Amino acid sequence: MSHPIQIAPSLLSSDFLRLGDEIREIAKAGADLLHVDVMDGHFVPNLTFGPPIISQVAKVAKELSLELDVHLMIETPECWIERYVEAGAGWLTVHVETSPHLHRTVQQIRAAGAKAGVVLNPSTSESTIDYVLEHCHHVLVMSVNPGFGGQSFITGVLRKVERIAETIVRRGLDTRIEIDGGIAPDTISSAWQAGATVFVAGNAVFGLAGLEARTARIAELRSLCM
Repeated sequence: MSHPIQIAPSLLSSDFLRLGDEIREIAKAGADLLHVDVMDGHFVPNLTFGPPIISQVAKVAKELSLELDVHLMIETPECWIERYVEAGAGWLTVHVETSPHLHRTVQQIRAAGAKAGVVLNPSTSESTIDYVLEHCHHVLVMSVNPGFGGQSFITGVLRKVERIAETIVRRGLDTRIEIDGGIAPDTISSAWQAGATVFVAGNAVFGLAGLEARTARIAELRSLCM
């Protein structure tokens, strides 16, 4: 089943001193989702947002009908599912690499009331999610090694996106493919052609100043997927 193109600016690239204004501006600029990277300093070498900050972000996003796409780059994610859903996560995504009981964790996300997703690092095979794919609202393919914004797109992951897309079609599933890392005007078309329909864009959107420039960029990214 085909899905509409969705652009999900990443909060990690925003101006943290004016988060509310940044969220309002990208909503006006045409964003479909707000991507929120949660990092614990253990699974990845960085620290970002916890439930208290996300709950405040969610209040602003809700006013704008902007759903939160929360990506957990943390160890023992199963211990935090309910907290992040309560904080406002609409989409909640866990890493295959940190989820030894992945099927159970996906079901836990669904039971908590969020749309469940699984994430694959660049070096992780898509075969690791084959048995949970039918239970996932989305699969997030990392096109950079996670932990920091502003990295360059790893073109080698495109074949992985293609294989996941082929499996989804073959099995008649409704699962979306999301891609995160180095998404910009020069990379989004190849990612879309491979089968992705949800695009996390950090610096490509938040790196521009002003509503007009950001609106034009989101429109440009969307137009390149055709």
